Amino acid sequence: RLLPGDDLLLSIREFVKTQALGAAFIITCVGSVGHCRLRPAGVATPKTWDDRKFEIVSLTGTMECNDDSSEASEHLHMSVSDHDCNVFGGHVVEGCIVRTTAEIVIGVGEGMALSRALDDRSGYEELYIVET
Repeated sequence: RLLPGDDLLLSIREFVKTQALGAAFIITCVGSVGHCRLRPAGVATPKTWDDRKFEIVSLTGTMECNDDSSEASEHLHMSVSDHDCNVFGGHVVEGCIVRTTAEIVIGVGEGMALSRALDDRSGYEELYIVET
């Protein structure tokens, strides 16, 4: 559970790194953010909303910290709703600050590790699953 003032992404990244999770994924998340930064598809600059009250309506994605790297990496998307139930979503970046709580359940894949490598077809580092 994350507390008010915690950065959602940095906290998840630190947990994955501390626990040395090679193949982790978000099962569910419920909570809220007061400062939100999401990057829409195909856009370099994230959208930022300051001092708002957003409910987290979904958080999904994969995370990994492998033996060959001391850093955790992730691919997370989040949707949030505002006071009028308008929903916004995108790629989670640093700066999503927990407002009241973020109750996150993380699953771990056994017998596998997740890694990322450049995929010439997409031009991005994409997910690869490796048996361990």
